[in-house]
Amino acid sequence: MLDVVRSTETAPAAKAPGARRARPLSGLASLMRRLAGTRIGLVGLVIVGLLCLAALSAPWLPLHDPLDLMMEHRLEPPGASFLLGTDEMGRDIFARLVWGARGSLMIGVLTVAIGLSGGLLVGTLSGYYSGTLVESVLLGLMDIFAAIPLLVWAIAIVGIFGTGPVQLGPLLLPNEAKIVLLVGLLFIPGLARVAHGLALVEAKADYVAARRLQGAGAWSIMASDILPNILSPIFVQASVLIGIGIIIEASLSFIGLGVQPPTPSWGGMLADARSLAFSDEWWVATWPGLAIFLAVIGFNLVGDALRTVLDPRRRDGGPAL
Repeated sequence: MLDVVRSTETAPAAKAPGARRARPLSGLASLMRRLAGTRIGLVGLVIVGLLCLAALSAPWLPLHDPLDLMMEHRLEPPGASFLLGTDEMGRDIFARLVWGARGSLMIGVLTVAIGLSGGLLVGTLSGYYSGTLVESVLLGLMDIFAAIPLLVWAIAIVGIFGTGPVQLGPLLLPNEAKIVLLVGLLFIPGLARVAHGLALVEAKADYVAARRLQGAGAWSIMASDILPNILSPIFVQASVLIGIGIIIEASLSFIGLGVQPPTPSWGGMLADARSLAFSDEWWVATWPGLAIFLAVIGFNLVGDALRTVLDPRRRDGGPAL
């Protein structure tokens, strides 16, 4: 009798017939939930999410044409007709900000994608072949490029090739594509240095030696063992570089070497507002400057939150920032 009672008490409770089993979150969904669980991550995700939403939905939003010159509405202050006012040519500033976000975010993300791909390749190769000619050559090249600031490289190269389209074999590259390719290549040295240090540690680990004893090739070890273990810190660095890419694009556009008029760009809007910076028409320069500031802050906050949630020393028991 006692055995029956014990078995009844220890038996798991039966599930209701209509009960659903909770599905495990995917890796991306789990990461987003952990990011949103930190204060800085939540703020960063909100800022970046709103910017991305505005940029993606620009063609379907009820906006004025960002290229439409309405001289009768020249330098109107923010109001019901024009939410953020108009510039000295009568163009709607809000519409130009939204359409300019498309170019700024696209350039920022694509430049980091190029830099991330090249940096991981160079860093992993040089870390795995530590102490060989491969490491010396690759790191030497990275040091040469890293010796000159990014913006100086960008101004020099865009100045040499000009702001018009460039014929590259069968492809005709517009100026935006040149900026993406150029800044992406300039991001490689910094990311390669970070990846090299991480890969150097992993290449000396016992599990890599065990894989070599099993007959695994160098490329197999780098792709399936080393690379997955160094991605987290690299992604943190890459998220911050998106903001830097936006600043570089805005700087080039500000001096006339970036996105060319009449295409809206945040840097170009600041350049157009130079003569009005200290006038009563404060809104012309304020809104594009604020957009650049928020974009950079948003990606930096996401990067800081990524560092918090991906660092195993902070993940368990650490306070949510």
